[in-house]
Amino acid sequence: MKSINWLVPAVAALMPFGVSAQTSDANYCRALSQKYEAYISSKTMGRTPGQGTVDGSVAIEQCKAGNTAAGIPVLEQKLRDARVDLPPRG
Repeated sequence: MKSINWLVPAVAALMPFGVSAQTSDANYCRALSQKYEAYISSKTMGRTPGQGTVDGSVAIEQCKAGNTAAGIPVLEQKLRDARVDLPPRG
């Protein structure tokens, strides 16, 4: 039982770092989504809306739902393929 006593304070001390990472990922995912919509699907640049890809749209929905691990890599790749600079992460 004594060997487990250190676990509770350790987990409690590390929890804020997990929350911070989740917030950071959510913000990054949102920034990727905005760039995708602006430069690939052309929804926010005042041009005629273009057509993004289905997987790009799904990735945006994943970001909105909080599943950043699924959304981020897809949006990063779509932006790289379109030669659009990625937003800063962090």
